[in-house]
Amino acid sequence: MTPHVICFPLVLYTASCLNLLANRTESTSELLLSGTVGPLSLPTMPEGPELHLASQFVNDVCKGVVFTGAVEKSEVSKSPEVPFACYAYCISATSRGKEVRLTLTPMKSEGAAGRPKADVVQPMDVVFRFGMSGYFRFTPVEELPKHAHLRFYTNENSRRALSFVDARRFGSWEPNGTWQPDRGPCIMFDYQSFRDNVLAHLSDRAFDRPICETLLNQKYFNGIGNYLRAEILHRLNIPPFVKARSVLEGLQSKEFSELANKSASELKREVKSEGPDLLSLCHTVPLEVVKLGGKGYDPEKADYSDFEAWLQCYYVDGMKSIRDHNGRTIWFKGDPGPLAPKDSKSPKAKKRIKKKEDDHIEHRKLPEKKQAQVTKKDVKQEKGMKKEKETQNETKPKRRSGRQRKQEVVPTAIATKMARDGS
Repeated sequence: MTPHVICFPLVLYTASCLNLLANRTESTSELLLSGTVGPLSLPTMPEGPELHLASQFVNDVCKGVVFTGAVEKSEVSKSPEVPFACYAYCISATSRGKEVRLTLTPMKSEGAAGRPKADVVQPMDVVFRFGMSGYFRFTPVEELPKHAHLRFYTNENSRRALSFVDARRFGSWEPNGTWQPDRGPCIMFDYQSFRDNVLAHLSDRAFDRPICETLLNQKYFNGIGNYLRAEILHRLNIPPFVKARSVLEGLQSKEFSELANKSASELKREVKSEGPDLLSLCHTVPLEVVKLGGKGYDPEKADYSDFEAWLQCYYVDGMKSIRDHNGRTIWFKGDPGPLAPKDSKSPKAKKRIKKKEDDHIEHRKLPEKKQAQVTKKDVKQEKGMKKEKETQNETKPKRRSGRQRKQEVVPTAIATKMARDGS
């Protein structure tokens, strides 16, 4: 049976992705290998569109599937146990910004005379944060992924498992969890609340920072990550290092009362029809990624052409990139802006240098400190020998040709004869 999988544009698995990255100018030192078989991921978390696609994936593969037994956690995971066990239950998922919530719902069971049993298990919500490399996978039990840290088993003859896979183990889950209260409204599916929340708090210190850094603040921009901020700023030609407040304070706050009375359909039409601003693009650009669906995300198909074609700035040839004050790489075009770090430099790719075999053996025998001493000594000796040679060349008489020597001898003889005659 072919396993089902969902992954993300920032969690790239295959050789085709490596070819894509080879044509970019991002520092390879920021590429993280997640084990020998695990994903190759960029140093950014999966963003709002990827979390929403993950919830869609769970709903698709778990539709009509009955799960059974206890939820199983791997021994190496530091996340908590999920105290849930049920003879028959179903799984559904929803997303909000950078969080996914799985709801485990026991199926109705009846006792004698059609009465519900007294020991019915209560539903449980498990909230996931994906970290840098988390995703869900649905496979036969005998094909469980190596880094499947939380597993839900089906009630079938040929059993399958829904697994939360996280090679780097930066992701987490919370049993009986709720949406984190310090995260703002979802940029994609709660647009008006998101917009109101930002414009109502422009006096907050978070908006003193460069706009590229403020966009990663999940208190106000829940779902925006590294590639989305680059694409959004690029489309509006906004330099990444200008003060966030100066970009947003021009938006009219009077829209609060006007838009509060409009229906969701009217708001959706208005977002599409009005001239785009930063906040409206924070809503529409992620939805463009969602519309791409799973294309380009399935490692078995190894097709990233749709997502690559969609990118206009992030990892695109000809764009500039520097690290912000938090060490995150921002991609842009043109001037970075007045708040750019003073010593900011574009990350340079590290090149692997192949040494000669003899050199490798020689240096392997010496400690690193001693190697440095030997190298300095050799350089010093070489400089001394060069200086000594130059000194010898200056004091040593220059060798003249035969014609030059003849021209010098003749005048000397004549001068000697004239001197003798004159005396």
